[in-house]
Amino acid sequence: MTDTTDTTPVWFSREELESVRDRMPILYINAVPVRTDDRGEVTSVGLLLRVGPDGTINRALVSGRVLYHERIRDALLRHLEKDLGPVALPRIPTSPQPFTVAEYFPTPGVTPYHDPRQHAVSLAYVVPVTGDCQPRQDALDLVWFTPEEAASPEVLQEMSGGQDVLLRQALAHVGRLH
Repeated sequence: MTDTTDTTPVWFSREELESVRDRMPILYINAVPVRTDDRGEVTSVGLLLRVGPDGTINRALVSGRVLYHERIRDALLRHLEKDLGPVALPRIPTSPQPFTVAEYFPTPGVTPYHDPRQHAVSLAYVVPVTGDCQPRQDALDLVWFTPEEAASPEVLQEMSGGQDVLLRQALAHVGRLH
């Protein structure tokens, strides 16, 4: 999950958000950006390089909160643009369907997903992007891996909070986990 606080007037102050996080789950999206060939087969997977909440450098998926009165589709577009740049050109279907729902808990071991700050529910999507991607916001870099490279133990160990599990599920969902 991302730690960036959006500055939209309908959202909570930092103190209010921390109070809400202590009391209820918050809805997020996770997006696995992919490149596809002419047949729609996934040829590469984009992973962000970020500084984690504990100061470590991690590979990460696009992620972020869904704002009050925001459609899921709009949240996906906003976070993809925020992390990949304004000309990433994501192809989100009219009626997006998640490949899974991930439930992050502050207590490790309840599920494979862990976020020490909160209980969060995340809808996870595979999103083809066709444009030029440039990392923005808190992303240090964006690296495109083949599906086989992305599923390698070396890359998966660089992910935290269960995002490695989400990545493997995404690759399985698109038929690219061998």
